[in-house]
Amino acid sequence: MPTSDKEIQSTSDAPSDGEKNTRTATRAPSIIVGIVAAAVVALSVFYLLRPEPLLVQGEVDATRLDIAARVDGRVKEIPVERGQNVPAGAVLVRIDNPETLAKHEQMTAAKTVAEAQLANVLVGTRVETIAARKAEMERTQAAQVLAQKTFDRTYTLTQQGNAPQARLDQVTDALHESERAVDQAKSAYDQAVNGYTKEERAISRANVEKANADIQSVQSIIDQLVVYAPVASQIYQRNIEPGEYVSPGVPLVTLIDLADVWIHFDLREDLVKGLKVGDRFDVRIPALDDRRVTVEVKLVATKGEYASWRATRASGDFDLRTFSIRAYPVQPVPELRPGMSAYLDWRSRQ
Repeated sequence: MPTSDKEIQSTSDAPSDGEKNTRTATRAPSIIVGIVAAAVVALSVFYLLRPEPLLVQGEVDATRLDIAARVDGRVKEIPVERGQNVPAGAVLVRIDNPETLAKHEQMTAAKTVAEAQLANVLVGTRVETIAARKAEMERTQAAQVLAQKTFDRTYTLTQQGNAPQARLDQVTDALHESERAVDQAKSAYDQAVNGYTKEERAISRANVEKANADIQSVQSIIDQLVVYAPVASQIYQRNIEPGEYVSPGVPLVTLIDLADVWIHFDLREDLVKGLKVGDRFDVRIPALDDRRVTVEVKLVATKGEYASWRATRASGDFDLRTFSIRAYPVQPVPELRPGMSAYLDWRSRQ
């Protein structure tokens, strides 16, 4: 069939396949540039609008014990080294004090004497002593009989005028002396027979008790010459060396109780809002290869004025106090040591 002029014109105006490919290749870079630009704008908006992270840094701490001496003396031995783990009751320091040891021996001897005196009192007077006191009493009695007879004869002669008055005075005085001697001898004999009084026995017992108390007092000082670890811990620092003289109250060794380790934070009070005891969050420990550790808040306490954070402007702001936060690991971390740092993003801690 013959082709019309309109059909020939429409056929000549239609683009060829080569022209289509050329247009597609020209548009592709524009599309890629548009996508990249849109991505850049989206990322820029994201980073500009997202909240900045608030990094909070804390420090690992633990209970420290300063072990001091209660006695004075010269350091004899320190059987522990810094960094050594010791059990409860381990010997930390031995102190030498010869004067105290000599005093203990002296008190022991005094106790022996007191016990001997008490035994002597409880046994009573020896038989030989009683016999001697009895013989002395009988001798004075015999002397009294003789003095009485002499007095009687002299008195008779004096009355008859055959003896002077001076002679009568002499025998009278001798009679009185013999009577007093008899009284003394009889008293000594009764004392020997009756033995010691209950008061004297009580005094002897008190002397023994006093000697025991003195020994215990000195022994308590001797016991303090050896210093022991109160709990299982680690030797953090040795403050003395063998041969040094120490006084009571001077710290000898500093211990760390690794069973009581926590992480300490100092935060402004506006950051403490909503934080309460029992809250848990994760922290990272750089010294442990950035390990994540879950901790639980056990203490939220304000610090003194000397630690307060002050406003930087004189007006339009107010002072914010600093709070001390103590958080304990939920699970034990044996590698934690005092002084290690810990950090977290405070805004995203939940």
